[in-house]
Amino acid sequence: MIYDSKSFQQGLIDDPELHQKIIDALPIPIFYRDLNGVYKACNIAQEKFIGKPKAQIIGKTVFDFQPYEIAEIYAKRDKELLDSPGDQIYEAKFKDANGTLRDVVFNKAVVRDNKGDIIGVVGSIFDITERKKAERKLEKAREASVIASAMMHKIRAGIVIVDSDMKVVDSNEGFARMFGEELVELFETIPGLHGADLKEMVPEVIYKMFDSLMTSGENMLERDLKIQNKLLHVSVITIYKNRVVGALIRDMSAPALVREEIISRAQRVNKQNLETVQKIAFLLGENASLTEEMLNSIIESYKYGEEE
Repeated sequence: MIYDSKSFQQGLIDDPELHQKIIDALPIPIFYRDLNGVYKACNIAQEKFIGKPKAQIIGKTVFDFQPYEIAEIYAKRDKELLDSPGDQIYEAKFKDANGTLRDVVFNKAVVRDNKGDIIGVVGSIFDITERKKAERKLEKAREASVIASAMMHKIRAGIVIVDSDMKVVDSNEGFARMFGEELVELFETIPGLHGADLKEMVPEVIYKMFDSLMTSGENMLERDLKIQNKLLHVSVITIYKNRVVGALIRDMSAPALVREEIISRAQRVNKQNLETVQKIAFLLGENASLTEEMLNSIIESYKYGEEE
């Protein structure tokens, strides 16, 4: 990027005031610094970003407006650009008018005079703070999803999560084992049963519980069901209203948990009116704390970024 007076003259734009009006009209901060790093020009957007009027910017250096460690980076990159002219793009921090550190991208190039000699650096600043926040949020969501999935597969109880199309988002082996060898074989072929149709895998009564909760958007449905000579306690919960629903299915006929104990725990849960995750976790005895943590992770991984 090289600027010279001829290009402006050819376009009949030789009025310095008009030049200033043009860069002032740009919504992004623009600046020009000489070989000594002294500001010689800037636009209104730059004034707003720094929080100083132009009269207090011109004649100063970045060290007058930024913390030393940040200003030092700017000065170093200016020197690199002057030593090796060309386009320069890099990310850095910038302390704005409110004293908040922002994530920004600098686009800079040298400026030459009519003789072709370098006389300074011109640059623009793009604020990417919100983009960086979104990227960090997405990364946290991915991490939460990985952790949640890993924990799911360590739980013996059956767990399955579906989207609004009733397609499986994730499930564990415990879920597959509750509904026959064919489903176990499918689980081994398709880890987590991702994309499988829930209606083809569970009894109609359980499918209707999912469908009802997905449609109503209520927090939770739970029932005791006799299926294939098993007494199952099915807790279906809303993870994200009308979009993501999950279920925890416990075999109450298992030797480790007698039916009366399970019913008693479920009654206590209803009386205490605990929230979704606590309700389910309370039913799981020795696995309660682990499952509660896992379910919270799952919920966060699907909710992250949706409501903020």
